[in-house]
Amino acid sequence: YLFLCFQFLKAFDYFPPWNGQQQMYKLDIGWPKLPEYFTGQTFCVAVDSLHGLVYVGQRGDNVPKVLVFSVEGYFLYSWNETVEMPHGIFVWNTATDSSVWITDVGTGKYGHTVKQYSPSGKLLQVLGTPGNAGSSLIPLQFDQPAEIFVEESGDLYVVDGDGGMNNRLLKLSNDYQEIWLAGTNGTGIGQFKIPHSVTVDPVGRVWVADRDNKRIQVFDKVTGEWLGSWNNCFSEDGPYSVRFTADYKYLIVAQLNINRLAILAAPPVGAIGDCVMVNTVQLADETKPHLVDVDMKSGAVYIAEIGAQQVQKYIPL
Repeated sequence: YLFLCFQFLKAFDYFPPWNGQQQMYKLDIGWPKLPEYFTGQTFCVAVDSLHGLVYVGQRGDNVPKVLVFSVEGYFLYSWNETVEMPHGIFVWNTATDSSVWITDVGTGKYGHTVKQYSPSGKLLQVLGTPGNAGSSLIPLQFDQPAEIFVEESGDLYVVDGDGGMNNRLLKLSNDYQEIWLAGTNGTGIGQFKIPHSVTVDPVGRVWVADRDNKRIQVFDKVTGEWLGSWNNCFSEDGPYSVRFTADYKYLIVAQLNINRLAILAAPPVGAIGDCVMVNTVQLADETKPHLVDVDMKSGAVYIAEIGAQQVQKYIPL
């Protein structure tokens, strides 16, 4: 009887997604058209869904630090000014404007900053004290800021602590004043060991990849109050990045040391509950996925891979 049921389900090619069998994404082997434009270590990627652009941050001597591609995979242009060691990158669109935010973990004269650029690479704004690591809020000082998320309102969330003295999540207003601050170095509730990636969902929750504590922690975006954490999905390797799918049903998490993307069920409003891994995408050995971004129009996932020195595009099935 069970065999017949299985054959019946097989005939309809139906596998419930939660059993991990059904593939959710496939590699777009045609993206980019010319991979040789990647000449350094690709650390971060950001998608401008509105204008069909993909920004890639890479590191290395005498390489362009920011590459710009079309979502179809054509190389468009690059820029290099005042970017030392890009770590995280984010595209911010408003009704009238578009800009690119980059966290810079360099130790030279441009480092320890969060910077806003025009799409063509013109420097518009610098947060932090360039070349000066610190933990002060007046003047604002970062130490190896890992990533930034900017809301439509212009409010910013910065995870400050890719291995420096700070292990904190900072919310700033659109005029760059502190709204709230969460986190110190540690393993307790609301503490961090390398807060590495941050994103915000539509119901007012801030999600942080607490990398070396091997968990995701969640906070209320208005108050900064701790709402819960997930660690049961990360026994093998901590979360390096956290991004929502276009429909906000799932979280995409990169796990660098096991070369994997984990796809987790996003809880609805209310309690965070326990982490549920719905699916995984296993990448090739030594790919080392560092940070990801999602095209909120097409649903495509872009992965910046330090080991492979490339960005790969996965499209939803």
